Amino acid sequence: MKSQNQVLKWEDVEVGDPKDGEIRIKHKAIGLNFLDVYYRKGLQIIKPPASPFTPGEEGVGVVTAVGPGVTDRKVGELVGYACYPMGSYAEERILPANKVVPIPPSVDPVVAASILLKGMTAQYLVHRCFKVQPGHTVLIHAAAGGTGSLLCQWANALGATVIGTVSTKEKAAQAKEDGCHHVIIYKEEDFVARVNEITSGKGVEVVYDSVGKDTIQGSLACLKIRGYLVSFGEASGAPDPVPLSALGAKSLFLTRSSFFQYTATREELVETAADVFASLASGVLRVRVNRTYPLSQAAQAHADLENRKTTGSAVLIP
Repeated sequence: MKSQNQVLKWEDVEVGDPKDGEIRIKHKAIGLNFLDVYYRKGLQIIKPPASPFTPGEEGVGVVTAVGPGVTDRKVGELVGYACYPMGSYAEERILPANKVVPIPPSVDPVVAASILLKGMTAQYLVHRCFKVQPGHTVLIHAAAGGTGSLLCQWANALGATVIGTVSTKEKAAQAKEDGCHHVIIYKEEDFVARVNEITSGKGVEVVYDSVGKDTIQGSLACLKIRGYLVSFGEASGAPDPVPLSALGAKSLFLTRSSFFQYTATREELVETAADVFASLASGVLRVRVNRTYPLSQAAQAHADLENRKTTGSAVLIP
């Protein structure tokens, strides 16, 4: 699968053999993420390789070959990853062995491919960017999206009051099921005014904002004194710069987080993935794989994602 500018093309390429420290895997399922759209458009902070390139950072598959020096992976093992180098939009690929994690036998490969990146993102957002605790009130934009859905579930399980924003009544129903105590359909009402009403003018401890340009100013307005705005996506485009004076008015904190900085070491990666799978096994997290696409239809999958036609998680099947 090749991408040049905004064109996705299905092509044959030679995979080759793994070198030192590498493994080759045959994909069973590939995660579809808005991050892939950012790279295709050239919007991501960390720029992709020069075009053409193979997109995708998330996949689950069976190890088919092991390179020299690899001792902790074996042929036939089911593994998953959410990492650089990109290139998951492929039937087979080679990647560093230290970037993959074993998939528990109880987890279906499609489920694993739908939750690795989004689940690990939710994990660092609620535990490390801002530590959600009982009694907190949190605002989650795009509450019915793949990551938003998991954020709602996790924040609810941690004892927070969860407010979510969505675009339709159908998505509002899903957000309610996922643990939102209050759901705001932002096309029908002003989310800042509604949050102010829900919190009796106090505001929220934290806003998790993956929308960007359309919501960033409103997100700041929703925060209480010393509140945290955690930006982790730009679905509506890059937000305008935020002056320090906008933070100083209420001594606010603003962070633009990236998954790759929160799984930078092998230990962080393994621990974060383990927490996700443990939360899945305990029932804290439930995964909705609402759409699957053949890998050859990745362009349609991107179009649906950009036009907000998807809810929950979507997966590409080789």
